[in-house]
Amino acid sequence: MPEVTPLLGPDEAAKRIASVRQKIDKALSDCGRPQGEVALLAVSKTFPAQTVSAFGQAGQKAFGESYIQEAREKIPLLPPGYDWHYIGHLQTNKAKYAAGLFDVIHSLDNLELAAELDKRLGRLERTMGAYVQVNVSGEGSKSGIEPSELPGFLGALSRFPRLTPLGLMTMPPYDPDPEASRPHFVRLRELRDRHCPGLKGLSMGMSDDFQVAISEGSTIVRVGTALFGHR
Repeated sequence: MPEVTPLLGPDEAAKRIASVRQKIDKALSDCGRPQGEVALLAVSKTFPAQTVSAFGQAGQKAFGESYIQEAREKIPLLPPGYDWHYIGHLQTNKAKYAAGLFDVIHSLDNLELAAELDKRLGRLERTMGAYVQVNVSGEGSKSGIEPSELPGFLGALSRFPRLTPLGLMTMPPYDPDPEASRPHFVRLRELRDRHCPGLKGLSMGMSDDFQVAISEGSTIVRVGTALFGHR
């Protein structure tokens, strides 16, 4: 993996983006999916605005953040035109900030949060794309709704017009073997196909297992270490 380089330049950023995109393209080809079906979300949390800017100059426009305070300081330092995705657990009392900073949330997991985001987005006359986080592994330490709650949760989201459901998201338990994530990705895809086939989005796969995720239907992969280096 590349080492952390806080003042990374656009040329090196472009090389790293190209390397990851080549792996995405190969994974798509290997499983018979068309090229271009998977978006790359660069997970820029903990990295400074200068580093994000280098990746932006190299053509990457979608970035993922997990900490509201960091995002409040970082995002205003960068030019408009980027898509900002919130990928961490969002507390309801931070929704007022998230509504003004982010275009997409990948971790929507309770209706109180949905209601607060909808209210805040309405005041700002904005909308936000949303992936519903599902805890398919059953880990107590992981956020996300239970699979059995998904139909009711999706139905309730219709009450919040400022939130646009995009699909589902999950985070498998960490395992050094990428194949260990496959059953969790399969489960999420099956839940999508059963309960919300009209929502094509599957946010699944990170630096260590995104190729497996793509083979199971991922439409957006959340990649940090393979682009930015270790935190």
